[in-house]
Amino acid sequence: MMQHSLSIQARFRPEVIERILRVVRHRGFELYALNMTQCQNNENIHIHLTVSSKRSVNLLSAQLSKLIDISYVEIQQ
Repeated sequence: MMQHSLSIQARFRPEVIERILRVVRHRGFELYALNMTQCQNNENIHIHLTVSSKRSVNLLSAQLSKLIDISYVEIQQ
């Protein structure tokens, strides 16, 4: 299985992390690391995920981008 890193910008809402983790699990990815920091404006958060799967990380990125409150998802090299 390959590990992939994703950088996510989202609005600071209590349910955002739960939605992200649900999509990760439903799409067949295993979570290895999660780091969340609040942005300076206190309205957004930056999330760094490290996941692993045999599946393409583009599938996960596309699904996360569709979630409400997600501004962007970037696959890190």
